[in-house]
Amino acid sequence: MTLCVRPAARDDVAAILSFIRDLADYEQLLDQAVVTEADLARDLFGPNPRAFCDIAEDHGAPVGFALWFYSYSTFVGRHGIYLEDLFVAPQARGEGAGVALIAGLARRCVAEGLGRLEWAVLDWNASAIGFYDRLGAAAMDGWTVRRLTGEALARLAG
Repeated sequence: MTLCVRPAARDDVAAILSFIRDLADYEQLLDQAVVTEADLARDLFGPNPRAFCDIAEDHGAPVGFALWFYSYSTFVGRHGIYLEDLFVAPQARGEGAGVALIAGLARRCVAEGLGRLEWAVLDWNASAIGFYDRLGAAAMDGWTVRRLTGEALARLAG
């Protein structure tokens, strides 16, 4: 494998969308993946991007991605990076693309003086949990993710 990680470009939008759909399918959430190429182009490459993406390539072909954004910790008093999605195509797993994508974000954190790199993982995804454990990522036991969407979000905002 000839692996390289680079920032995504506008020309990568179709590949990013394909990776997102593959990830959603793997997580049994494909019905919730309603994002479009236009959404990704706007949010990743518009005039004021608030989300960012890195692409892992093997011999110039995309094999994975990491979509992330800056977060902030009031406890640490520093920004951090929240890794929203990490996905490596099944045929490329075990070749270092996932490590390279996360290591690139870790280097960004160190270079920019950020306080943390964090993400969520589904509790049934044993292979991903094992991968993250091997990287030295600590589980945040005792924390439960909460989410407002759709009608509940609109009602509260109302």
